[in-house]
Amino acid sequence: MTGRQGSSSVFSRRALIGTGLGVGAAVFTAAGSGAARAAGDVVGSEGAVSSGGAGGAVRRGHAFLAAAMDAYPDHGAVRLTQSYTDQAGLFSTAFTYDNALAILAHLATRTTDGRARAVVLGDALLYAQAHDPVYDDGRLRQAYNVGPYVFFDGVPQPDGFVRADGTANVGTQFGFTGTAVGDMAWAGIALSALADRTGARRFLRGAVRIGDWIERTGRTDEPLGGYKFGVDGANVKLPFTSTEHNTDLVCLFGRLARLTGNRVWLERRARARAFVEKMWEPSGNFFYTGTNDGVSVNRSPVPEDTQTWTQLALGSRPYSRSLDWAAAELAVLDHADRRNSTVPAGQSYAGVTFSSVSLLANEDAPIAEFQPKPDRNGVWFEGTAHLALALRNRHGRGDEVRARRLIASIEQAQDLLGTDQTINKKALPARSGVVSASSPLDTGFGFGYYPYRHAGATAWYLLAATRTNPLEA
Repeated sequence: MTGRQGSSSVFSRRALIGTGLGVGAAVFTAAGSGAARAAGDVVGSEGAVSSGGAGGAVRRGHAFLAAAMDAYPDHGAVRLTQSYTDQAGLFSTAFTYDNALAILAHLATRTTDGRARAVVLGDALLYAQAHDPVYDDGRLRQAYNVGPYVFFDGVPQPDGFVRADGTANVGTQFGFTGTAVGDMAWAGIALSALADRTGARRFLRGAVRIGDWIERTGRTDEPLGGYKFGVDGANVKLPFTSTEHNTDLVCLFGRLARLTGNRVWLERRARARAFVEKMWEPSGNFFYTGTNDGVSVNRSPVPEDTQTWTQLALGSRPYSRSLDWAAAELAVLDHADRRNSTVPAGQSYAGVTFSSVSLLANEDAPIAEFQPKPDRNGVWFEGTAHLALALRNRHGRGDEVRARRLIASIEQAQDLLGTDQTINKKALPARSGVVSASSPLDTGFGFGYYPYRHAGATAWYLLAATRTNPLEA
């Protein structure tokens, strides 16, 4: 997820950073399919992610990503994947972050089809980078449209990912037009993984363009340092600096140093890491979310992902105590007897919630207009997968047992939650795709998650199930 700040700000990778209409649903992105294009010039051969088991639940997760990617066959071969099922009300929105995750999940299969799908998605990101309707500076937008729909105002959106004029179909209806450093970092991580796996230089060139944009746009000499949030849809720089974003950059810049041989990326990696380490709270063994002004640290809310992604990216034993904080302080158990739970009778789900403030959500009011009231114990399945993977990566005593319990909860959700949901009004493969949350969940950052099947949550589940660390440089 990318970069919320303190309680005074609602900006997030999942929140609105454009200039248009806001929406009360969560925002993420997925993966695509099709035949691979020619590999291009060779740059290397080392695989970026590891293989994993191929159980039924894993196969069904990949089936969901494939169905979401192939949902608009009449709208061109260049495509991204719809992030959420139709029921989420985001139509054919495809978030850049989710597509990056889907690339990594497809590569984790170590199969010909998985690689082919990852290549198609990577080429779509490169297309968006080269065919932005306004900019030619290496940026990607928060989200794109990948198929036709009729918006709430009755105005049809007729295009696929590639508009009639050849430009990328930016998600203007919901205002998903800004560019966050975290989204860009994840896209760069995915492209660098493709460069590693395929040897195609075009993917490395795209990743370097992303890194250069981040350096030009995000670098700050404020007291806390690091790289700032990005820009809104009007290209105005945002004042926040996110722990999560800078954690992503530790990975991206490390990979660019390795793949290009240019040591300037090591200096940039060190700058990002230094910011992350300044967010460490030694008395509580957790990381804060970031800063709004570059001077003072935001102390609430404390999110889950800054505890888990730091372990995956930094690999530091002392800092990995943040996993124990997340497992203890953000633990939730959702079941039908809870006040605002939408879990069916007889089911229960264990995992973690989004942030420390999620546990204090106002259960008497909806998270946003036209949305349901939140359940304080709603399980955030993407974050639960983060934690499971980080525990597996840490290899501490009891970590594998804890991880398996979390993964079992996610797999039960894939089996039983979000039934009868569709993408482009088409039925999904049975028991495929993980919902973003077990019940409506207030993140504490001005937006919510809901029980809709979601490419991002599914991809993180697949990474956890296959023991694939996407943040390893």
